[in-house]
Amino acid sequence: MATAATMNGGGQQAFGPVLSALATMSSNADRSSKGQAHEYLERYQKSEEAWNSTFVILQSPQASSEAKLFAATTLKGKIIFDFHQLPRESLPQLRDTILSLLATYAKGPKPVRTQLSVTLANLATQMPEWKDVLQTVVGRLGTDPASTPCLLEFLHVLPEEVTEGRKINLTEDELRDRTVELLEQNAEQVLHLLSQYAQSSPEASKNPQLMECITSWIREVPLAAIVHSPLMDVVMGALQSESSFDSAVECLCAIFKETKDVDENLETIKLLYPRLASLQPKIGQAADAEDWDTFKGVTRVFAEAGEAWCVLVAREPQQFRALVESVLECCLRDREREALSQTFNFWYELKQYITLERYMDARLQFVDLYSKLVDIMIGHLQYPTPESGDDSTTDLFEGDREAEDKFREFRHQMGDVLKDCCEVIGVTECLQKSYVLVEQWVSQYGAQAQQGKVPHWQQLEAPLFSLRAMGRMVPKDEQIMLPRLIPLIVQIPDQEKVRFQAVMALGRYTEWTSDHPETLQDQLNFIMAAFHHPSSEVVRAAALSFRFFCSDCRDLLKDFMPQLQNFYEGVITTLPTGSQEEATEGIAAVLAKQPLETIYSSMKLCLDPVVKRLVSMAQTANDKPQKIAIADHLNLITIVLQEVKPYVEPSAPSHPCVEYCKEIFPVLAAICERFVDFGPIIERVCRCWRYMILSYRVHTAPLLPQLADKLSNGFLASRQGCFLWATDSIVREFSDVSAYVPESTVQAIYTFYEQQATTFLRALNDLPPEELPDVIEDFFRLSADVLLYHPDRLLTSPLIPSMLSAASTSLTLLKEEPLMATLHFLRDVLAYAGPDAPSSHFNPDDGTYNARPNPEPVRAAVRALTLAEGDTLVQRCLTGMMYTFPADCFPDASGVLLSLFQNLPNETAGWTAKTVGMLPPGSIAPQEQERLLRNIQQRIDSGEQRRIRGLVQDFTNAYRRRNVAPREGLGRLEGTKFRFAG
Repeated sequence: MATAATMNGGGQQAFGPVLSALATMSSNADRSSKGQAHEYLERYQKSEEAWNSTFVILQSPQASSEAKLFAATTLKGKIIFDFHQLPRESLPQLRDTILSLLATYAKGPKPVRTQLSVTLANLATQMPEWKDVLQTVVGRLGTDPASTPCLLEFLHVLPEEVTEGRKINLTEDELRDRTVELLEQNAEQVLHLLSQYAQSSPEASKNPQLMECITSWIREVPLAAIVHSPLMDVVMGALQSESSFDSAVECLCAIFKETKDVDENLETIKLLYPRLASLQPKIGQAADAEDWDTFKGVTRVFAEAGEAWCVLVAREPQQFRALVESVLECCLRDREREALSQTFNFWYELKQYITLERYMDARLQFVDLYSKLVDIMIGHLQYPTPESGDDSTTDLFEGDREAEDKFREFRHQMGDVLKDCCEVIGVTECLQKSYVLVEQWVSQYGAQAQQGKVPHWQQLEAPLFSLRAMGRMVPKDEQIMLPRLIPLIVQIPDQEKVRFQAVMALGRYTEWTSDHPETLQDQLNFIMAAFHHPSSEVVRAAALSFRFFCSDCRDLLKDFMPQLQNFYEGVITTLPTGSQEEATEGIAAVLAKQPLETIYSSMKLCLDPVVKRLVSMAQTANDKPQKIAIADHLNLITIVLQEVKPYVEPSAPSHPCVEYCKEIFPVLAAICERFVDFGPIIERVCRCWRYMILSYRVHTAPLLPQLADKLSNGFLASRQGCFLWATDSIVREFSDVSAYVPESTVQAIYTFYEQQATTFLRALNDLPPEELPDVIEDFFRLSADVLLYHPDRLLTSPLIPSMLSAASTSLTLLKEEPLMATLHFLRDVLAYAGPDAPSSHFNPDDGTYNARPNPEPVRAAVRALTLAEGDTLVQRCLTGMMYTFPADCFPDASGVLLSLFQNLPNETAGWTAKTVGMLPPGSIAPQEQERLLRNIQQRIDSGEQRRIRGLVQDFTNAYRRRNVAPREGLGRLEGTKFRFAG
């Protein structure tokens, strides 16, 4: 690092381009110029030059606040990521310079001061020779009142950076030792310092920075010491100050969280509870004054205390009843519904305890409070009333869609609270509350209701929503309230939102209806009538509830298939896509209950009109919306094939559903051929074919020749992964030789796979992998299944070297799903290098699975493949883990590396050294690189290859943390283009 003298020399010219690039980024320059400026600044932040010029910018009077913030942020990054670039002898000067800068920025700008404080905290963490950190910082910043904000900022960030800053390059032992030195050994002194500062002036005791410091050190200082110290009075006093209220709330909640282990903190809780109780009047005061920010903070304090002490509340319900009452009061008085959600977790946690047998007494104590909670929640469920008083208006949120969506989501959260109440006070009482409210509305306003005009409908809709929310909790044998509620619901007046909730509520009680068939007809008539409602929301609700009715009451409806089919055919074309699928699922559920001897005719009755429409649509479809409609209609056939799969003995000569599939196959094939260039249609056709195989299994054997032909030609023409996805279902079903699957079929299926593999490899030869991510995913998932059933054939196939090369190329992708499929395939291939095959063999004689010996030709083939492709695989896996792989890919990537180390340990160690040697200069300390390679060799020498996986994961995780974005020099690590000459 440069000296102060050189900083004032050449550094002045050095940061000119930086300021220019920053100016470009904040200007109206074109996108290209901003892109170039961004790239320059990114390179600058990683450069060694930045060590000097950041200080020059920070010390320059001419630099803008924006430039100074960038410099401070860059300096922080250098300390965290590039600390290894500095000689140890320069660290004291670096420390002194940062301390001087902190004093300079004592009055702001605050963002710069914060970045410098974080920088100093990270320096202290990585500088173990600096033993008197707190004394030095207090000595430099604590004597001048103007520098006090800097000292408080440093004290605030220090615990956070030490305990959470795992980007720094320290071993676990080094970090643990430094944590003890910086935090544990300084905790008492920090507590003393903060107490002194709090008592220095009235302004100091209300300083939000002080609250932030206390919050930050709560986990480092014994909690009892804080509660017994003057700081506890300071925190409670800060709740009375507008400037420090928010930070005091944060601090108090942090204190409560630390008392969650109630048995260890019982004495502390006894001291805190009276202080908490003293805040109860503030609930009413804030609500009456409509000071909703204060109200929200006070609600949070009570709710978090309740969550932390929940088990204590359950143990001592009488002593802590006042706390529960306070939380309930917060719910009751929250007219703006802004604070309410903060209590939901408390009600859930308390319910979890008091519904246990051992806390039955607490449940009895709190039944009345949970009963009131039901009333409060149903009250809050009400939609707002328009200021105009016009109940017919549909815009209740004055055009604010975000507010309406937020309210709808909020209602479902309140519905979860109602479910909690059901468990505490019982379903019947909760249902009765909703029933009483509906009945009250009927008696008070029912006579005034007219078509399209329902007075005070909000008071009717809210209890209906509560019935819908509580539906899951109601048992099928409920005999008291539902026999009274259901007849009432089907007679409610027609207002859009009321009708919507009524239809949805009935859909929640279909299991109950299946045991009470006398109520089915009225409900079904009500639901079916809703299909013709002018509101699209009500129609969607009707389709969803119809699905539930057909699914849960299928045994009651199975004899009415013709009537249901007539209704279905009458409405299906009028419904939106999602509702078409819901209605079709309902019809399919009833269809699945038809007798085997009539199921063919029933399928024909339901699906022939759909197929006929498809043919007509396909003849005229030219634009995208028409083609999308065909894709959506195809899905209706698939839904039926998914749901209707009656069991037929494998030995039976035919399957009625397959007979129908044979009839519609030419239509599906013709549609696929005509629209082979339109992805959504061919995906739906392939999905339909796939479910033919999955649902009817070996019975689909007669379809295989033409199906394989269509899948092969379709993939060749479109290069879409859906054809491989459908192929996979055939491989899974027809790759085990059995009484129903002859050897000739198995061999034909493998040959069919090789055709698909050749087409895939040619496609990857012609196009970069970035253009084929879904195809890559589907191909390697298919190949993993083929490897399971045909390992000997596949691993000695002429195609396998090209497949491994394709896998290496595919590892340059950034998308998680194809990466996972590729890595899984590689792990499966490498597993065949051992004496036993990774897949076991089933012995039908004794019903056990036994290890299957791995043939020597297969082992030799895998070894040859590994030698040929291992270097590239190591490079791709390591650089992926360091730079590009999503986090979920790490276990499998390290699993590939582990397999390579187990199969060819010394060769893989050499490939690893080669890859690590290609990393950009300055991105890794030489000693870290040497330590990795030395530890790997030690594990190999001792035969502990499995432990290498942890070494590689730790190394790549550390590298990735320090190098958030890929650095300069990655061109040498780019993937080479895949080549295939087959």
